[in-house]
Amino acid sequence: MPASTAPQVPPQQESQLDSQQSPHRDPLPAPHRDPLPDQHRDPLPDQLPDQHREPHPQPPQDSTAPQQESHVPPQQEAPEEPPAAPRPQSRGADTRALTQVLFGQLKELEPGTGEHTRVRGALIEANLPLVRYAAARFRSRNEPMEDVVQVGTIGLINAIDRFDPDRGVQFPTFAMPTVVGEIKRYFRDNVRTVHVPRRLHELWVQVNAATEDLTTLHGRTPTTPEIAERLRIGEDEVLSCIEAGRSYHATSLEAAQEGDGLPGLLDRLGYEDPELAGVEHRDLVRHLLVQLPEREQRILLLRYYNNLTQSQISAELGVSQMHVSRLLARSFARLRSANRIEA
Repeated sequence: MPASTAPQVPPQQESQLDSQQSPHRDPLPAPHRDPLPDQHRDPLPDQLPDQHREPHPQPPQDSTAPQQESHVPPQQEAPEEPPAAPRPQSRGADTRALTQVLFGQLKELEPGTGEHTRVRGALIEANLPLVRYAAARFRSRNEPMEDVVQVGTIGLINAIDRFDPDRGVQFPTFAMPTVVGEIKRYFRDNVRTVHVPRRLHELWVQVNAATEDLTTLHGRTPTTPEIAERLRIGEDEVLSCIEAGRSYHATSLEAAQEGDGLPGLLDRLGYEDPELAGVEHRDLVRHLLVQLPEREQRILLLRYYNNLTQSQISAELGVSQMHVSRLLARSFARLRSANRIEA
């Protein structure tokens, strides 16, 4: 069947029906009830632009509900602090302990083998701070610190080759005089008496070479103008180089006194005090001696600083020589034990 169509109601009758259904609402004239054009009609909520649309209300979140985002604990978010640098005392103790272990290994190895060379090199590397400490005492000299450290390393190698760990002496105590002595010998034998600038030193080498060439060419010693012309430099620079070259050879102070019958300068100078050589050793053992009883301290001082025999010590203290010998042995045992604990 065809679909039934609703009866068409005229607009006038429709307005009358509305007025009858809404008795309290004043009917509007027909022209005012016409639908508005599209451009004047309020848009529906779904047709509003995004910037004018009110956000949809969100349901309240339960504070007890688990969060979706995983939060890193505070202790993991904070950056890790770098490890604290070891104190100098702990580094020194570690070096002494490592040195003792390496010397124990070196003693069991045959010299000349690859393992012996490796352990010996590890000993040198571990004790290089000792060389730098000794070289720093000569920082005021006009020599490169690298050269002084190399010379001190030679003394360190000699000390390693001569050290006997069974004697109960710590290696730094044994090696320091050897390292310092090697550095002093270097300054005594190889260093110039007057510091010469590098440019003058290089020019002095060229002046010497030109002097030898001109001497061979002319059969005589060349003059200053000839050397300057050969090197294309000024005569004053040649004279400065010759003067600087004299600093490589020290003149004896006795030369001015020869032949005049007067005593030489060395005869009027004071002699070297032999006690000065033991100053460093006394400083090294002073902190250990204070740990001994007063009587044992006195016996050690009489024996090794006053060079008295055991018989002389026994006569001075009024005890037997055998008792003095026992006290000395006991003192050595205590010193070794204290030194081992410090290491």
